[in-house]
Order: sequence, then structure tokens, then C-alpha cells
Amino acid sequence: MGERRQLINLAYRLLGSLAEAEDVVQETYARWYAMSPQQRDGIVSPGGWLTTVASRICLDLLGSARARRERYVGEWIPEPLPDRTEWISGRWDGTAVDPADRVTLDESINMAFLVVLESMTPAERVAFILHDVFRYPFAEVAEIVGRTPAACRQLASSARRRMRAAQRPATPAAERAAVVRAFKQAWEAKDIDALIALLAPDATASGDSGGIAPAALHPVEGAEQVARFFADRARAVPHVTIRECTVNAQPGLAAQLDGVTVSVLAFDIAGDRIQRIWGVLNPDKLRPWTTS
Repeated sequence: MGERRQLINLAYRLLGSLAEAEDVVQETYARWYAMSPQQRDGIVSPGGWLTTVASRICLDLLGSARARRERYVGEWIPEPLPDRTEWISGRWDGTAVDPADRVTLDESINMAFLVVLESMTPAERVAFILHDVFRYPFAEVAEIVGRTPAACRQLASSARRRMRAAQRPATPAAERAAVVRAFKQAWEAKDIDALIALLAPDATASGDSGGIAPAALHPVEGAEQVARFFADRARAVPHVTIRECTVNAQPGLAAQLDGVTVSVLAFDIAGDRIQRIWGVLNPDKLRPWTTS
């Protein structure tokens, strides 16, 4: 059971969903305990066996994910995670937040990283995460993916090129926090000009509701259009409280209605401008935010 945290970390990065990651880990352990004690004793590396099985389950799920996404209502965005600590007024405090403390938070789970992973083939994604993030040698990756080590090296290289093409120059954490705070203040004030000033000219905003909550079915594009969209939302739901928080290890915002989190916003920031906003409104994906 000491491997559980590692397996959750791996499956979340592979699938972009904490709920699916937990299901994968449960299925992995079910297969472990379905073996006889003699069979389990014969496994030299239980951790390696569990990782292999969990990765293969994830690979199968990723193979069928494209068809599931085609049936999904509107945009599909990875499930956002709160941090173990709350981001309050630019500083960190020590309030524990479950269940995010089961996932190690680093740059490999920020929303921009996860969105690029969604553009990869299942084999690219598994090879890249196992090798580049979890440091498994290509010989072991090959056994999991069912390819040769050379083929897995090529898969990881292709994934790396995708990641580099999407990367922007890093903005210091304090500056990202300041931009998000300014966006919150402008949003609450319904100040369209101030919102436009914070957005890149080609900024986009995407919402994921799964058809359960009100959201735009397609991305909103352009600084003025995005600004007006958020100002209109603030007018339509005037009693929402906007809270600064950490979303996938980055400064973000959570909207609460009557104390319940109804949407979570993640930001991609370059310099002092917001490039992309991802809003998750699907209540099924907000479980870590409503149970913490």
C-alpha cells in the first residue's frame, strides 16, 4: 500500500482526472489481491508490477478517451486540483486540503502542461510521463507500452517537441499572482477596460461544464470578447464570491455561491498578460473543491 501515492500521481498525470486515477489505482490493487499469495510472493518488485499494471490500464483508457471526448458536451478540460495549502493574499498558509495532498504538486501538473498532454497520442503521453517525469528507463517503458526501447525514445522525443512548442517564457510566481489578483478585482468591478488591459490580444477562455452547468460550448477568443464575457457573467450571477486559490500548483481563482465552489479558473500567463483561461464548472470535476 506504500505505492498508492506514487500510483495516484502517475495516473492523474496520465489521465488528467483524479476520479479516474483513483479508479485505476483501485483496479490495480484488485488485480494484485486477485492473485494467490504464492503468485504475489513470486513478484520480485511489487512496486514495479503495480506501476506496470496501472500504466497499462491508463493506456487502455486513453485509447478510448477520444471517443468519450467526442460525446462530451462542450470543451473537455483536465480536472483541477487544489493545493495542500491555500494561496491567500500572496502568501501561503498551512491549511490542509484533501484530497490534493495525495498528489505531489509540481510543474508537471499545471493546467497548461496537462492541456498539452491532451494533444498527444496515448503512447506518446505514457512514454513521456513515465520517462521524463517519473524517470523510468526506456527499457521498462517499452515493456509497459508494448514497443521497443528505440520506439519509446522516439515517442518521448515527439512529446517533448510538442511540449516545447507550447511553452512560454516563465513568469515569476509573484508576478503571476499579481496578474490573477488584478483580474479578480477587475472582474468583480465588471471593469471591461481593466480586464482588456490584463489580457493578451489573442487571449482565449474555455469552459468545461459537461452540459451540467451553464458555460460557453466553444472557446471565447480575443481580449475584448473575453473581457465582455466575464463582465456579463458577473452581472448575471451577482452574489458569487471570487476567492484567490491555487489551481494545479499555480495562482488561480474559485467562484463560490452560498459557500459552494461552482467554478475554478486556471490561467496561462506570459509576462504581465493572460494568454489562456480555463474554467471548470462541471460539478463532477469539482469534487476535491467541495469536499475539502
